[in-house]
Amino acid sequence: MHIAVFTKNLTNPAYMAARLGADRAAARLGARTTHHVPRIPDDVAQQTALIDEVLGGPRPDAIVLSPVHSSAVGPAIRRIHAACIPIVSLITPVQAVPVASFVHSDDYALALGIARRLFEHLGGRGDVLVVSGHEDSYTSLERLRGFGDAAASYPGIVLRDTVAGDYIRDVASQRTRAWLAAHPSTRIDACLVANDIMAVGVLEALRAARRHAAVVGVNAIPEAIAAIQRGELLATADFNAMRMAHLAAECAVRHLRGEAVPRHIELPVDIVDAHNCHLWDMPYAERTVWTLDEARAEIARAGSGRME
Repeated sequence: MHIAVFTKNLTNPAYMAARLGADRAAARLGARTTHHVPRIPDDVAQQTALIDEVLGGPRPDAIVLSPVHSSAVGPAIRRIHAACIPIVSLITPVQAVPVASFVHSDDYALALGIARRLFEHLGGRGDVLVVSGHEDSYTSLERLRGFGDAAASYPGIVLRDTVAGDYIRDVASQRTRAWLAAHPSTRIDACLVANDIMAVGVLEALRAARRHAAVVGVNAIPEAIAAIQRGELLATADFNAMRMAHLAAECAVRHLRGEAVPRHIELPVDIVDAHNCHLWDMPYAERTVWTLDEARAEIARAGSGRME
């Protein structure tokens, strides 16, 4: 049983974890995976070409897909559907065709939770620089919406400006450094960053500018956990792409076996800071993944997320 896995880039550690999660599920269930990743991060044309390349060769039994854009990859996704290959999507929803299952985290809820953690740390007052992902990215737009709604509940919080870091460490570092240089007298108490690898870049920019600000991110990547332990990063929200991809690959295998699978799986929200980061202090290969049955139980226990 062959599952072709399409992820968005090679630059974000969360997608490395997603590929590992799919591999772990496939190994457990007697399937095999192949991975197809754009060389240019989040590039629509390259992901489209990769899909067409897979469709033109020995066809997989199922596809696990994180589209680089909700709608722009639609024509290629319709070609998958026309080839009668089942799709399980993760992280970003597929709009073009029905899918067997969709596995994700609630990006809005993650952003709301991490923003509130930051604003409480600031005592409800402060000037905040937002560092976003790609300007038209589904996850970035949802996280920006969560940041904005959280700030609306804190009259003393000012979202001073937004820098687009494109979900890339060096881009976030360079653009934050440029923003700080262009605004030397603008007070910044904190940086609200849409993912962890950009947060690491923002910390670099702050050090280079000799500025101090509280920083939070999203993803709970190992580098972020280490930064929390060193006292450099205040907190992160666990996006857990590895767990999502593990569930997505399991859904693909079970669907191929003719078993019923949930149409929609949304993981619970976890905020990680100095109080609980020891639970994430391990390489991805040692972090826990969930089977469908375990996910159902954990979602019920947490009282957040959903499976239906």
